[in-house]
Amino acid sequence: MEAQQSKIALVTGANQGVGFQIAKALADHGYTVYVGSRNFQNGVAAAEKIGGKAQPIQLDVTDKKSIENAVSKVKQDFNRLDLLVNNAAISHAGAPGRTLEEILEANRPSVCSVDEMRTVWETNVFGVVEVTQAFLPLLRKASGARIVNVSSGLGSLTLNRNPENPYAKHFELIYGASKTALNAVTVAFANELEASSIKVSAVSPGFTATALNNFQGTDTVEEGSREPIRVALEEGGPTALFTGPNQEVYPW
Repeated sequence: MEAQQSKIALVTGANQGVGFQIAKALADHGYTVYVGSRNFQNGVAAAEKIGGKAQPIQLDVTDKKSIENAVSKVKQDFNRLDLLVNNAAISHAGAPGRTLEEILEANRPSVCSVDEMRTVWETNVFGVVEVTQAFLPLLRKASGARIVNVSSGLGSLTLNRNPENPYAKHFELIYGASKTALNAVTVAFANELEASSIKVSAVSPGFTATALNNFQGTDTVEEGSREPIRVALEEGGPTALFTGPNQEVYPW
């Protein structure tokens, strides 16, 4: 009976950072939360910290077999999914130990590595598509299911052409453009699923200090997680909306 009463959620990349905070908030609100992690033991440790109905699940969004196994696990346990949060992302795939400034310099469109671009997009774009497609049958079995894609204000083409936007000069092809592509994925799924009960949205945590930026972000992970948590918990919200900190609506 409990399985029918509890909302079921899965958060990718939930063993740390914003994903961890989202999973914790969902667990605190009574959700059964699958804590997705490439490294299963990291997921186990995160789920133990989260408590409640959190449980680890091995999920590498770039590994088709891993995705299939995760779907099988959720199907076997509950045969439905109420909420999918596509949070897993990487900012670069180059040499470790570089500062954020060094990464941005190397990622400039005129000099960036196309191989690195492919690697990042495998996680940030293609991984989201494959995970979403794989879990759609279980999302369709839930009443009022939602898909939340954790994006970035860096992905907004409109903002990147705004001369008053101080971050526009940092728009590049490896991470920034991957979030633009993710936004396109969000709109495409939202358009297709609009006639159904499944809502699809994108949300930006803002410039949050996480492993994505060598913890050089200006906001704490708790601050940056507020809007993603709000969107994840909002069961009656709109579809095809892109928001950021303080519930600001971003242009696509």
